[in-house]
Amino acid sequence: MTTFVTRRLLDLCLVLFGVSVLIFMMLRLIPGDAVAIMLGANTDITPERIEALRRQLGLHLPIHEQYLVWLTNVLQGDLGRSIWTGRPVADEILGRLPVTLQLAGMALTTAIVVSFPLGILAARTRGTRADGFVRVASIVGLTLPPFWVGVLMLYFFSLHLPMWPSIGYVPFGEDPLGNLARMALPVIAVSLPMIAALTRILRSSLLDVLALDYIRTGRAKGLAARSIFYKHALRNALIPVVTVIGVQAGHLLSGVIVIEQVFAIPGLGRLVIGAVNERNYPLAQGVILVATVVFVFINLLVDLAYAWIDPRVEYA
Repeated sequence: MTTFVTRRLLDLCLVLFGVSVLIFMMLRLIPGDAVAIMLGANTDITPERIEALRRQLGLHLPIHEQYLVWLTNVLQGDLGRSIWTGRPVADEILGRLPVTLQLAGMALTTAIVVSFPLGILAARTRGTRADGFVRVASIVGLTLPPFWVGVLMLYFFSLHLPMWPSIGYVPFGEDPLGNLARMALPVIAVSLPMIAALTRILRSSLLDVLALDYIRTGRAKGLAARSIFYKHALRNALIPVVTVIGVQAGHLLSGVIVIEQVFAIPGLGRLVIGAVNERNYPLAQGVILVATVVFVFINLLVDLAYAWIDPRVEYA
């Protein structure tokens, strides 16, 4: 297991290095003069002020030197300072990260809790009305964009349940019930496609495993159907499901960005969109880098889950 984890960590370091290059370069390829956008329609703009700001941001250096300076600071734990507020980027991110993690964590938990019973039900009742209903519902769920579901829910609740607090955010420590009430709609909007995807893959994986020879042998030996299903079939059917959970958890970060805009939730999504629009390079780079690290960490957990479910993966 130690060799397996070490190999994965080395792979992830290479991935993070490549992503850091992409993050740095892509932000600078956005059309428009970053310094001019930062200064805005200020009548006091002079060439001297523009040059001073370029030097302050390090934009006067060649692009490769800019990257090396930024990467060196990041490796030392310094993500820079926000151009607009002057606060450390790390503080700006830490102020918003708990909100995004709560939304993503609640959506992922909801998707797992709902999809597993549905997938098991569909597999155990194959060919029945219950199976057909679950399959149709999962197809519908896959076709609904989260932002569109969020807009529809906002429209419905504003008309029929205006007393429901559907926009904004309240910290859990200040008002637990208010926090959960405001998070309910965005969590539903984000988790619906995940529920549909996990339900379909769990049903399909279970049906494949239940058709294998060792399952028929267990039945022939008189093992209880419940034992065969939950002890033998379900665990072997989990590897593709874990794969989808890992992928969906990564996609949550992009889905949450849009949902935070729809429901006015002050998370990383709104922070990075504002930073990109304002060409706030240090803040945008920091947020995207942190989101990438979270995604890479999730993939590491998925790899470790593979090894736990099927030890043969360690030697692959």
